[in-house]
Amino acid sequence: MPADLRAANVAPMTNSRNPERAFRLNSRPLMVGGVLMGLGGVLGLAGIVVSGACLASAARDWANRQEVPPAELARHHWARAKAATAAGASTWRNGTRKHATPLA
Repeated sequence: MPADLRAANVAPMTNSRNPERAFRLNSRPLMVGGVLMGLGGVLGLAGIVVSGACLASAARDWANRQEVPPAELARHHWARAKAATAAGASTWRNGTRKHATPLA
C-alpha cells in the first residue's frame, strides 16, 4: 500500500462529546443527603439504646417481683431434667432385658 493512501485514511482523534450533554452531578445535595443519613443512623442507634434500657429495666422489675427467683427456678428445673435423664437412661439399660420378648 502506498504511503499517501495510508495517510489519507488516518484522521486525528477528536473528542466529539458535547459538554452540555455530559453527566453532571451537583455535589451539595449529595453531601447533605450523606449527612442526613449519618444523623439518621445516630438517631436510630440512640433509639435502640433507649428501648434496650427500657426492656432491661422491665425485665429486672419482673424478676424482682417473682416469688421464686429465676436463678433458683432454673436450678430446680435443671435438677429435675438431670433426674429424668438418669431415670430414662437407667430404664433403657436395665429395663429392656426384662421386657424383651424371647426369640423363637
